[in-house]
Amino acid sequence: MKYLNDFLVYLKNELNYSNYTIKNYELDIYDYINFCNENKIDIYDIKYDEVKKYLINIHNKKYKSSSVSRKISSLRTFYGYLYDNNLINNNIFKFISSPKKEKKLPKYITNDDINIIFDIPDISTVVGIRNRLIIELLYGTGIRVSELCNIKLNDIDFKNKSIRILGKGKKERNVFYGTKCNDILNLYLNNSRNILLKNKSNDYLIVGTNSNGKMFSTRSVELIINDIIKKASLNKKITPHVFRHTFATHLLNEGCDILVVKELLGHSSIDTTGIYTHISNERLRHVYLNSHPRAKK
Repeated sequence: MKYLNDFLVYLKNELNYSNYTIKNYELDIYDYINFCNENKIDIYDIKYDEVKKYLINIHNKKYKSSSVSRKISSLRTFYGYLYDNNLINNNIFKFISSPKKEKKLPKYITNDDINIIFDIPDISTVVGIRNRLIIELLYGTGIRVSELCNIKLNDIDFKNKSIRILGKGKKERNVFYGTKCNDILNLYLNNSRNILLKNKSNDYLIVGTNSNGKMFSTRSVELIINDIIKKASLNKKITPHVFRHTFATHLLNEGCDILVVKELLGHSSIDTTGIYTHISNERLRHVYLNSHPRAKK
């Protein structure tokens, strides 16, 4: 499509979206373009009845409501881009509501399992030190995997143990790390990073043997996490994002204010952070039922 490549560049450079998100947008829009072409619909002058026809089409394909919401969001952003650049007369997807989200509690790692996971990387090796730092940062700060890979050395305030993070929509925030993370960070910088780089130059904190000045890939982090979980014999699906869920859940369980957690996670709305309170409430319920004399079975 004529303006699609320009839109994808806009997502990358202006909105600072991750490569994964951009790829999903691209696939969603290509799917939509194919539908319009097959049904002889003018993409630049689409009518409401034609949009309705498209929505019925994706509904009939039995997509999850979250996938339908993402497709609508992709098209809403794309048409917003076209409208803002005077390429269409109106953004019809602005008036299309997303389906009600399925309420799913985010997965998180228990305290026992988190301790097992941290024991897996062998910090007597340069790679083990780096891998331990990756999970320390994911769990200790709650950052997204794309944000982790994007950390540069000059983003770190070593004195105050804080890191400047550039999140979604180029929204900047500071996150903090504790003593254990600080110890492994110093070990990594003094004993591991230069060996991995083979004395080559690189501005990014997390590096590999083939970094060559480039950012460490999110896929590489995923593979490292998969390997750690496999060695831990946990038999659970734990992705880098689960560490973010765990960070938020454990803070709330320990009594941290939800507004503080919201800021640390970089959420724009308290509603997004609110899902973690359901987990905390479940824990409170469990503790009550097992502790109160008149509640025990």
